[in-house]
Amino acid sequence: MARARLLGGLLFLACVTVVVAADADTVFYDSFETSWEGRWVVSESSDYLGKWKHEKSEGHDDYGLLVSEKARKYGIAVDLPKTVDFKDGTVVLQYDLRLQSGLECGGAYLKYLLPQEAGWTPSKFDNSAPYSIMFGPDKCGATNKVHFIFRHKSPKTGEYIEHHLKSPPTPVNDKLSHVYTAVIYPNNTVKILIDGEEKKSADLLSRDFEPAVIPPETIPDPEDKKPEDWDERAKIPDPEATKPDDWDESAPREIEDLEAEKPEGWLDDEPDEIDDPEATKPEDWDDEEDGEWEPPKVPNPKCEEAPGCGEWVRPTKKNPAYKGKWSAPMIDNPAYKGIWKPREIPNPDYFELEKPNLESIAAIGIEIWTMQDGILFDNVLVTHDEEEATGYREKTWKPKFEAEKSKAAEEEEKEKEASTPSAFESFKEKVFELLYQIPEISFLAPYKEKIIEILGEAEKHQELTIGALFGIGAIILAIFYSLLFGGKKKKLDEAAVAKKEDTVTADDVDTSETTGTDGTGEIAQEGESQGAHKRKTRRA
Repeated sequence: MARARLLGGLLFLACVTVVVAADADTVFYDSFETSWEGRWVVSESSDYLGKWKHEKSEGHDDYGLLVSEKARKYGIAVDLPKTVDFKDGTVVLQYDLRLQSGLECGGAYLKYLLPQEAGWTPSKFDNSAPYSIMFGPDKCGATNKVHFIFRHKSPKTGEYIEHHLKSPPTPVNDKLSHVYTAVIYPNNTVKILIDGEEKKSADLLSRDFEPAVIPPETIPDPEDKKPEDWDERAKIPDPEATKPDDWDESAPREIEDLEAEKPEGWLDDEPDEIDDPEATKPEDWDDEEDGEWEPPKVPNPKCEEAPGCGEWVRPTKKNPAYKGKWSAPMIDNPAYKGIWKPREIPNPDYFELEKPNLESIAAIGIEIWTMQDGILFDNVLVTHDEEEATGYREKTWKPKFEAEKSKAAEEEEKEKEASTPSAFESFKEKVFELLYQIPEISFLAPYKEKIIEILGEAEKHQELTIGALFGIGAIILAIFYSLLFGGKKKKLDEAAVAKKEDTVTADDVDTSETTGTDGTGEIAQEGESQGAHKRKTRRA
């Protein structure tokens, strides 16, 4: 029977290895490879409406505890198998965190809770549950830090005070898994690590925390009051000084420069801006609804070449007679007593301490408000062995981080390739830059609109681009051909016509003479007259 009970106990321990590791120094470990339900308990408080889920981390099969909704408050807690006492030695608090949607405003920290009052259960967890340490990222507005806050009970007053780490490290705000570690040593030192790299080290009893654990020995006397005749002015106006008779307080600081002359070429009648001559009234402009249309203004091109336009105004210069308002010179105050401060008295709450009284922790709670979803908690660890924590980082966090980092690099490379234009696109862009300059050539002015129209269509339809290039090239060649050879052809045509006229005229003369011999002298005379007229015209 005893053996059966032993075997049953071993089976039970095997089932909960996800929670409590086999190593004696490991107090608590949860990899979330199985559902958290039954171990972690959601707060029953009505303030916490956010839904926790057991989900895989994006991109691989590693599970975690997921914040699944935006703009919600979340509350969940788990009891530790045993209470952790900081007097027992080094304590390591560690967990993985992945901000799959980033973190713009919200918390992602853990609270390590004190032993609660009798009858308390994780279901009663809320923001009033006292904690010993709060650790982890928090970001919203000006806040962007990895908190390390510990609550310390004053041995003098019995009051708990929160002590915040000054200048804490900044959390990593990408969408990869990161591991946050706090190591509290018996020598009062705390180290904060991110991804195994030390980011901050501080003494729990030093001024590294605000407020410091050990209060000041003296404090200002709250009953002390500044005397009415206490003079804190180090300097005073000289009571014996008088304003000089020639001191003119009415003189202006600047006066008109009478030596200035209007620059030659100044265009007095030209405004700085003129109506845009190329602007046209939009077709859908309604004078009744939109008012009278006025063309936009553009800089006056005449003013660009001239020294200035419009009415010339003489510039001003500093007034050499200006002295300003007179005031008496300052002298040392003979009644000066310094800046008053209340006297110091012994601090009734002062105490000396060699080691802080860090409170034991008995549970872990996550009590956050966040505007982002996708926050994934994983591999929550509490141990006394720093090397054990390092081992967990190497075995659990590092492989998934490397996989996520590699995948992110691949996606970034793909986005870069997608955003980088191809060789053809780059070539086309350069070609179009050149082509859009062609319509500005003066002799192509009659064809400007057509060329721009073709270029516009080519940019809209990539499949037309090559055709457009050839089409524009053909147009340009045709224009050049017309300009180069059109004039020559016209001259050749005129020469041919002139030659033909010469030939016809000679024939007419011969025919007329022949006809005149046959007794048609009248016709011959007429032809001779016409031929003479034509020859005269050519000579002219």
